[in-house]
Amino acid sequence: MRPSQYFKNLFIFAPLFFGLKITNIELLLSAFVAFLSFSLIASAVYIFNDYHDVEEDKLHPTKKNRPLASGSISKKAALLLMLMLLLVGLCIFSLLGRQMLYIVFVYLVINIAYTIKLKHVAIIDVFIISIGFVLRLFIGSAVTNVELSMWIILMTFLLALFLALAKRRDDVLIFLSSGDKTRKVIDGYNIDIVNLSMTIIASVNIVSYIMYTVSPEVIKKAHTDKLYLSVVFVLLGIMRYLQITFVEKKSGSPSDILLRDRFIQLTISGWILTLWILIY
Repeated sequence: MRPSQYFKNLFIFAPLFFGLKITNIELLLSAFVAFLSFSLIASAVYIFNDYHDVEEDKLHPTKKNRPLASGSISKKAALLLMLMLLLVGLCIFSLLGRQMLYIVFVYLVINIAYTIKLKHVAIIDVFIISIGFVLRLFIGSAVTNVELSMWIILMTFLLALFLALAKRRDDVLIFLSSGDKTRKVIDGYNIDIVNLSMTIIASVNIVSYIMYTVSPEVIKKAHTDKLYLSVVFVLLGIMRYLQITFVEKKSGSPSDILLRDRFIQLTISGWILTLWILIY
């Protein structure tokens, strides 16, 4: 079910935070229900992915320990759990509104297509992952009726793309060191294109965030022209992640990095606290 991956679903709360309505208890509760529901659906997708990729996962140095790949749970039990999670999640979303059901349907379609085919198409695979993060934003916007800023959509997509490329770099390193192709899509990547792509995306992400903080529209909405002060934390976070990727070579799991790396945790905390003080 990958509960450690649920932090990705916190993007559902982003529209509330940047829309200056995170202190609205009613909207916060609605977003929390959407967060729980989407987490169930995401877990169903993870199970479907493990079911489909069980043979490939057996060749991966860490994924071989997953329940299906290791044989600790049967395929039948996994499918039953997947259906139960999917049905419960969809039922809750149906109560929240039809618009959210449409978004969830799009999420399911692209993830099924990703698992079956698109994950084997280089470049398209990382774009699909990034779109999934943007859809989380749309769910948060739909459930709270808070309009999304184009800046938040753009920066979320770029950040997700950066993290997805870092994961692919880890797969390339595994192939170079052991000769094992943990993903068929590795044929479409090499270390040079991944390194160059990560550098470009990191640069564009930083520039986009700086433009966001000095945008007249954003300054007017936030009632402060000091948002640029938070740029230091964005720089620290991206540079630390580049260090983890290029120096420590441990970028295979963004969720593990978030849960274990104190530098990243302090950087994110500082960024959130700075924004909170400035706009709230």
